[in-house]
Amino acid sequence: MAQYNLKINGKSLSVDVDPSTPMLWVLRDHLDMVGTKFGCGIAQCGACTIHMDGNAVRSCQLPVSAASDAEITTIEGISENGDHPVQKAWLDHDVPQCGYCQAGQIMSAVALLKDNPSPSDADIDNAMNGNICRCGTYTRIKAAIKTAAKSA
Repeated sequence: MAQYNLKINGKSLSVDVDPSTPMLWVLRDHLDMVGTKFGCGIAQCGACTIHMDGNAVRSCQLPVSAASDAEITTIEGISENGDHPVQKAWLDHDVPQCGYCQAGQIMSAVALLKDNPSPSDADIDNAMNGNICRCGTYTRIKAAIKTAAKSA
């Protein structure tokens, strides 16, 4: 076990875990931050997406030891009141159905718009590639990203 001082959602938090523990399980099991979801465990579905230094990464394959000096943002840190432009657009377009993938989808969309405030359809497709939605709301996701881009 090792002590890690992490910066998550602007707060300094400390955990005592094995260095190879994935950030997903540090967040969920050790810090009770359950917005980030487990999907596949092999970084292929996107449900576990968080931001590390502003970049969208899959937390199920990110060891805590690789995140100790990074600024981590989870879905809980996007906004306190659910009023981030992407979150508002998600509601405006009725994106969620079952909702399981939505935290990861939103995290990927937020990272995209941070880097590219006016994405093309191809940019959106590339940025969201690997975020799987079993309910198939891809058309609404793309529309919501376009709406968020206009309002940000």
